[in-house]
Amino acid sequence: MGWLQRIFGFGKPADAQTNPEPTGTDDQGNAIPPERVGLNGEYDQSGLAKRVALAFDEDPSLDDINSLWVAQTGGTVVLKGSVPSQDVLDQMVSIAGGVSGATSVDTDQVQVG
Repeated sequence: MGWLQRIFGFGKPADAQTNPEPTGTDDQGNAIPPERVGLNGEYDQSGLAKRVALAFDEDPSLDDINSLWVAQTGGTVVLKGSVPSQDVLDQMVSIAGGVSGATSVDTDQVQVG
């Protein structure tokens, strides 16, 4: 089961991207903030977390990690759970930090080993 399916309950939508161009506006008619851009460029309250999950889905070396969860607080990607090694966590932090709208990656709630 992929990251999007496990965390958000759905598979990869057609044309989903980790760094899409924003389309439309938010609920108040303003430009969509980078952390609220959804998988297809639409406004999505959890857009950043979903795009990070998609980025993890696109990396085959992360397929078997099912004990970590992705959330967001504003532009901060929050990782929670456990990973098998520091190398895996470092790779995930690098991937998450490379998704547009991510200002930082919080790993305080991750256990290694």
